[in-house]
Amino acid sequence: MNLPLYIAKRYLISKKSHHAINIISGISVCGVALATLALVCTLSVFNGFQNLVSDCFTSFDPELKITVKQGKVFDASDKRISQIKELPAVKVFTLSLEENAMVQYKGKQAMVTIKGVEDNFEQLTNIDSILYGKGNFMLHDEIAEYGIPGIQLTSILGTGIAFVDPLEVYAPRRNEKVNMANPSASFTQQYLFSPGVAFIVNQQKYDESYILTSLQFARSLFEYTNEVSSVELKINEGYDIDKVQDEIINILGPDFTVANRYEQQADIFRIMKIEKFISYLFLTFILMIACFNIIGSLSMLIIDKKEDVNTLRNLGANDKLIVRIFLFEGRMISLIGAVIGIVLGLILCFIQQKFGILTLGGNSGSFIVNAYPVDVHIADVILVFITVITVGFISVWYPVRYLSKRLL
Repeated sequence: MNLPLYIAKRYLISKKSHHAINIISGISVCGVALATLALVCTLSVFNGFQNLVSDCFTSFDPELKITVKQGKVFDASDKRISQIKELPAVKVFTLSLEENAMVQYKGKQAMVTIKGVEDNFEQLTNIDSILYGKGNFMLHDEIAEYGIPGIQLTSILGTGIAFVDPLEVYAPRRNEKVNMANPSASFTQQYLFSPGVAFIVNQQKYDESYILTSLQFARSLFEYTNEVSSVELKINEGYDIDKVQDEIINILGPDFTVANRYEQQADIFRIMKIEKFISYLFLTFILMIACFNIIGSLSMLIIDKKEDVNTLRNLGANDKLIVRIFLFEGRMISLIGAVIGIVLGLILCFIQQKFGILTLGGNSGSFIVNAYPVDVHIADVILVFITVITVGFISVWYPVRYLSKRLL
């Protein structure tokens, strides 16, 4: 039997001669539990927002995107690109050309990104799920070229969802200097008509500056022939995307970059991870402050148990054994607080997932979601538990040794 642990358990659950010690011990457990609960809930909310952002991009970004490392465009007829198209893991293969241009509508102008895609782009992503309007997804027909703008861009230009007049699209001519005598001659001008829809990604980068159109229009506007800026892929079910990505990297070599959805939006997800880490550090600091209550509880317990300590010494106990008793006492308070906090945190996260009790405020529909999104990761729960136990154990080690020498 572990004698210090047994005595520590007795001290923890038994009544003390001074009722205040029980109260302070309870407060210590509650403080650790609340800090633990805050860690679990906060990290889970960050996970929820990360999943929410990921879902928004899923409707627009491909599962894998191939771009060239140097320059903006590359030849789509490259044999390595053709080899990628023949892979059994590739379900949808589409070419894309992105370039900046200026658009004008009834005197209003805006700088935009023209994204020219092939007709199978609708099969590549869930684009239909983010279209808004009474029209259909259409890039071109026998008569006209169509453009699908982001919802915020329609507001900036004042076009509305289904604009009647065509958009005037201007792009500088390739490999030509600006003619100062006649600047308009240095630009290519094309027109885009409305298919009656706009897309809503709920991300400013896309909604405010992107226009989807056909690949042939983009090539004509920017004076390209067979060039593209990216190849976008959708993978068949049953294939591991990471393994397919590694296989494509081996085929293409060092000249190309193959990015999954997270890597395509690396900056945004990196910022979210930094915010999550900073929140974790702040809450860990609050946990350290909460552990000071344990020190107060132990100091009063040491004073209260002076007679018991003298009895143990008369029975042959040394200073090391006595110190271990109070160390176990502080560690048990941390452990109990950690378990209670994690259990309560998981319960609150479950309630939030099911009922959305904590809302984002504002009117319904003002945000992408009405309530704080929550996603519990087992790795975060383990991290919180290890953090609480480590901070709790470290915070009581030195004070207990110091107080035992001074007070006993």
